[in-house]
Amino acid sequence: MLRQFEDLTGRPVGDLDKVLAVDAGGRALTADQMEALVAGEEVDGVKVVGTMPGGRDILGTTMADLADGSYDGTGDGETATTSLIFASSVPGGREWCLTMCVANGKSIWECLLSRRGTDQILTLDLTGDTTVGGTKAAFEKANGVAVAGPHSVETLIGDREPSAEEIRTLLDGKDIESLRRVATVDGPDPGWALENVAAKSGVPYAKTRAHIFTFSLPVLGKFLAVCVSQDDGKTWKCSARPWSGF
Repeated sequence: MLRQFEDLTGRPVGDLDKVLAVDAGGRALTADQMEALVAGEEVDGVKVVGTMPGGRDILGTTMADLADGSYDGTGDGETATTSLIFASSVPGGREWCLTMCVANGKSIWECLLSRRGTDQILTLDLTGDTTVGGTKAAFEKANGVAVAGPHSVETLIGDREPSAEEIRTLLDGKDIESLRRVATVDGPDPGWALENVAAKSGVPYAKTRAHIFTFSLPVLGKFLAVCVSQDDGKTWKCSARPWSGF
């Protein structure tokens, strides 16, 4: 399972430090909740069933074995509520990631990866004649990961350039004061130039315009890229979090 995540993201999952079996009542856990549990903190509504040290031996066992909170080779996978949290540290100590697998029945497990570390933002400067497909390709090259989409593009307008903190807020899928959402187009044409996306979305001229593109990766889910122009679409500053996980 961990090897599949490495193949998917193109980056090492790292050295397995510990595995936690927790009963979350069938609920999915957020990355912050997983991080708190790994740190030994309590999370409301979650019971830690067992904590197992990581190591090379444990990599060869099954998730059903670990579901009861002990590594003994006798797991029967009967529970439908146990979640497994795999805490791994990446070589060099720069970041670490959490993999959560949730039992969905006796033998089916659904897993998600959350990479924790520096809150890095990738920023690319593009010209207005760069196409939507070219924008996607530029981020794929920067990440080394291919994505699906864009599934949609939102257009926002305003009177001033958003701050770095506001860009982070947009990447979180939230609204900001300096820009308002005025149009959404599903399945934008990859051949559209960035400078023409607003017009093709039915949006008139605005001093500051921005586009939010939605992409996706299998398992890891949705990723956003935000492109902002201050000069009538001639140049664009595009931002996204690393697509290999955040």
